Amino acid sequence: MSEPASAPRATALREIHEQSGATLVDFAGWLMPLRYGSETAEHTAVREAAGLFDLSHMGEIRLSGPQSAEALDHALVGHLSRVRVGRARYTMITAADGGVLDDLVVYRLGEGEYLVVANAANVSVVADALAERSRGFDTEVADESAEYALIALQGPRAVEILAPLTDAKLDEIRYYAGYEHTVAGEPVLLARTGYTGEDGFEIFVRPAERAPHVWKTLMEAGAEHGLVPAGLSARDTLRMEAGMPLYGQELTADLTPFDAGLGRVVKLDKPGDFVGRAALEEAARTARERRLIGLVGRGRRPLRKGQNVLRDGAVVGTLTSGAPSPTLGRPIAMAYVDGDLDTATGAFTVDVRGRGEDVDVVELPFYQRQS
Repeated sequence: MSEPASAPRATALREIHEQSGATLVDFAGWLMPLRYGSETAEHTAVREAAGLFDLSHMGEIRLSGPQSAEALDHALVGHLSRVRVGRARYTMITAADGGVLDDLVVYRLGEGEYLVVANAANVSVVADALAERSRGFDTEVADESAEYALIALQGPRAVEILAPLTDAKLDEIRYYAGYEHTVAGEPVLLARTGYTGEDGFEIFVRPAERAPHVWKTLMEAGAEHGLVPAGLSARDTLRMEAGMPLYGQELTADLTPFDAGLGRVVKLDKPGDFVGRAALEEAARTARERRLIGLVGRGRRPLRKGQNVLRDGAVVGTLTSGAPSPTLGRPIAMAYVDGDLDTATGAFTVDVRGRGEDVDVVELPFYQRQS
């Protein structure tokens, strides 16, 4: 008989989610809130006011030691030794053939200390790869994911909600920066990062058991500002509108960063070797076999992952993500198409259950907030 599937892990906020009426689902081995009510209402709240997300399924891996910077320069495609203390960098870890193992955000907490944030499904892959690639460097790699809870406050009213609850001067925290501060009286790593296309903050709470107090305090303070709890469904449509890739869809081990139009994160000019350098140098020199584009439907039928993209009736690509866009009021999708395809000519459709739905090719992102 086969082994029974293990039950998904609960975050420190599970009881709060249940009390709030959340629909909980198994996501990457974690029991996570899909929605609390209307996912469209949650999405709209983030665009117009603010939403609060439980992201405690994400992984946190710490590198400590005098050669942590050099170890990360070798392990990842980015030039992490150039990141200043208190700042963060979006980067990737690739296999030797250049395929993406995960996309990451790396925070430099001190001269010899970094926190690597990995996607939930890839935590063990990333932690094991970092440990292997750090051999020979004076650094220690520790998977501290179980010790953290992660709360994201996102939306145009995030600053006014958070300001009375923290010792931080929020106007001094730049985008992609993170510092140790307090929120609701609890010590946290407070970062101005997010995955929604809006301004906002990610709050790393350690130990995780302190997260319910932080969540409740934020919800109480945000009530008059329109703050709502938001689930995975809203997070997905928000990141799609912002043109942000999702690992397992726009990014996979079969694709390089250049395929996804993210070659800018690969720092081929940094000194020394790094895992995947030779393959990525070749990818930078050669024409892409495929490229990522945005599509907006002219009708109302939803566009979904896996559907074929056609130009003048011939299949030229496949959707990687798709959903109705609450902000645009139309279906949107991202798709990989043939690298040499001329998207300025021809009639584009998506095969939705055997019927062609007319779509327009657009530049990504679909939505960009006003500064």
